[in-house]
Amino acid sequence: MRTDTPLTIYRKDYTAPSYLVDTVELGFDLDPARTIVANRLTMRRNPASAQREIELYGEDIELVALRLNGKALGKREYRLDGNLLRIPNAPEEVTLEIETLCAPEKNTALSGLYVSNGNFITQCEAEGFRRITFFPDRPDVMAKYTVMLRADKERYPVLLSNGNLVDEGMLPDGRHYAKWEDPFLKPSYLFALVAAKLVCQEEKFKLADGREALLQVWVEEGNLDKTDYAMQSLKKSIRWDEERFGLELDLDRFMIVATGDFNMGAMENKGLNIFNTKYVLANPRVATDIDFQGIEAVVGHEYFHNWTGNRVTCRDWFQLSLKEGLTVFRDQEFSGDMIGTSTGRAVNRIDQVRTLRAAQFPEDAGPMAHPVRPDSFVEINNFYTVTVYEKGAEVVRMYQTLLGREGFRKGMDLYFERHDGQAVECDDFRRAMADANDRNLDQFERWYSQAGTPVVRAQMRYDEQQHAVELTLSQSCPATPGQPEKLPFHIPVAVGLVGRDGRDIPLVIDDQERGTTTVLELTGAEQTFRFTSVPQQPVPSILRDFSAPVVLEYDYSDEDLLHLFSHDSDPVNRWEAGQRLAMERLLRLTEDVTAGSRLQLDDTFIEAMRKVLTDESLGPAFREQALLLPTESMIAEQTDVVHPLSIHMARQFVRSSIGNRLRAELLAAYDANQTPGQYSPDAESIGKRALKNLALGYLAAASDDEGIALAERQFDEADNMTDRAAALGALVHARAPAAQRALQGFYDEFEKEALVVDKWFAMQASSPSTDVAAVRELMKHPAFTMKNPNRARSLVFNFCMANPVQFHVPDGSGYAFWAEQVMALDALNPQVAARLARAMDRWRRYAPALQAHMKQALKQVNGLKKLSNDVREVVSKALA
Repeated sequence: MRTDTPLTIYRKDYTAPSYLVDTVELGFDLDPARTIVANRLTMRRNPASAQREIELYGEDIELVALRLNGKALGKREYRLDGNLLRIPNAPEEVTLEIETLCAPEKNTALSGLYVSNGNFITQCEAEGFRRITFFPDRPDVMAKYTVMLRADKERYPVLLSNGNLVDEGMLPDGRHYAKWEDPFLKPSYLFALVAAKLVCQEEKFKLADGREALLQVWVEEGNLDKTDYAMQSLKKSIRWDEERFGLELDLDRFMIVATGDFNMGAMENKGLNIFNTKYVLANPRVATDIDFQGIEAVVGHEYFHNWTGNRVTCRDWFQLSLKEGLTVFRDQEFSGDMIGTSTGRAVNRIDQVRTLRAAQFPEDAGPMAHPVRPDSFVEINNFYTVTVYEKGAEVVRMYQTLLGREGFRKGMDLYFERHDGQAVECDDFRRAMADANDRNLDQFERWYSQAGTPVVRAQMRYDEQQHAVELTLSQSCPATPGQPEKLPFHIPVAVGLVGRDGRDIPLVIDDQERGTTTVLELTGAEQTFRFTSVPQQPVPSILRDFSAPVVLEYDYSDEDLLHLFSHDSDPVNRWEAGQRLAMERLLRLTEDVTAGSRLQLDDTFIEAMRKVLTDESLGPAFREQALLLPTESMIAEQTDVVHPLSIHMARQFVRSSIGNRLRAELLAAYDANQTPGQYSPDAESIGKRALKNLALGYLAAASDDEGIALAERQFDEADNMTDRAAALGALVHARAPAAQRALQGFYDEFEKEALVVDKWFAMQASSPSTDVAAVRELMKHPAFTMKNPNRARSLVFNFCMANPVQFHVPDGSGYAFWAEQVMALDALNPQVAARLARAMDRWRRYAPALQAHMKQALKQVNGLKKLSNDVREVVSKALA
């Protein structure tokens, strides 16, 4: 919705719906230009509401007819104010019949009912259902749906909706119909339909209770050979949820549909999940290891929503993390369990921490900072954020850290026992966890209500006479928009003590043995914990397994960090020690570049990297993570004034230094981690390819030609997309002479594979050699279109968000390009445009000359008269 004065919606203003809906009967006569939607609602006045008006929302649809209890309503008997339809003085019980028209082929916003590659698709979360019919389109209105779909049989042979297929047949005019019934209450945002020319892979799957369910993965013709991994992931998800949480599939069938035009990753519509093709289509020829891992995680995520989101849903959109944070945690646990080894789980955890550091912590420190449960919003689509999802998952993980795995399961069981079939709040989940475990978790509520990343400061004192350690922990949290003061959080801090011999020291607190890792509960501004029977001064390993989403401050020496990097039994903190060693050097080198000083990298750091690289007792996947440098954006977050070119030059210097000084070891690692034979996306093979390709990247960044020759050979000989893409990326980022030949060959081979062409655009967009002019040329390529979100993200987003050295060029041309693309996208798809607008969130942290250009670009966008609320909210908060 576009308005001149955007309306801010506040959580404190929540009021119950005036009418509840018991049943919804929908009839669709599907035509791309003119779809007729008939809607019959049975409604009753909500006793929890004093209001007597029926309120229905509609957007970009035409109202054709309106009948109340069989009587047609004239224009004086209802009010249509913008997008709100009001019917005053309605009786207690109502049958409301509504007929509307919409034009799916003109719906470039991809919200509501739209056409993708000739197929009808829906996306109704958060507020897309109102683009289909007038309805009380809010998550706390739950009803049972019956849906009749009618369409041309030849053009749309497959007709799908939520629930179970109860009837289908032919109509006399070449059309056919399908009738679907969903036996479960659901909010309107979970409604879905698909009318398309598709093929499917299907299997019968035996559930734990002995029932058989039909599982289907629907794709466009020509993609059936890429569906098997999604199907296997679905079966593993179903079985895992049965075993881990006792939750079963509750329908006779479960369907996944893949579409190439989708704003998000996927959508959990009850029984009919609609997916971006990126998270369904995969075979070794076209998909990388990361793609395979993403498919497993996202298929799991959407399936797990069947209970955490669908059976129990949100009272209002402020509670979004109730379903999203919880379900991200569940898919993270699923992915960890599927890997099956402790090292594999640790690598999975490191990936999660990296995402928090790279994306969520900056959001917490920027103009769009908001609590896990926001207090207000202008446009709800802007709050599908890493704070709601990933930080929300960390909040859920802390329950499990505090209560234990068994206690967490008890809380989940009580949550479903109390709230199945209801729309509830984040506090209801917290109460279930507290009550099931007889714990007071009142203070824990602050993780939902306070924005910002807490800072935990740790100090250790060792008493040689008493053989005791005193660990003092204090906490603070920076001010965020609208929240200048913060109360103390309830923070679980997992701690170990590492002795001089590299072994964990057994922990004793108050004469109680606590094993080698214990969780300290920091609830005050400052607390001291005393460990006894500590025979020698240890190095503290604090925040093990990243037990809380906080910034840890501790004055580790290089010697301490090297000790932890070599010996810490907690893999996450072992990785963290290496990251701290690298970050200290990267920050120092960045200052040297800015000052024009000579760059040097000390032997201590190189030797630490060498030791990890050659330590065969560590799995390849962990060694790859330990040897990855912090990204340029993560380095920028640690600097007071951001100079993107200095950061880039410093990081490139470290990369080339590693490539040169560890050349023999990198070559040995490259050779030792080949994966001959048939491609497999198992954890061990993925780890080997990751380490091998990291070694290749470092070698290509070195100053000799051997690494480039190795990348060329791998590109030419690779039999899977992981190795092919890694080699091409190494050539492109090293600006190798062979890069253009390889890029052209890659495109020629894969031009019919949309997801691979996305990789092709993305690789070039993120290359330090690709400037604004080159991106503009790529936008003229016949394969590029701004109308497809995946394609826009692959080129425009990657340039603006993953190519800092070229985006932040001193003349401001990168920012002018950003403004131009945000405005162009806003006219097509405001949701996608708003996500691109976030590239300028942190503009005030840059060097003054860059700030001036960035501010000018933000003002240019904000000054556009016809600007969506989605983008207006982002840029106005950035400028505020």
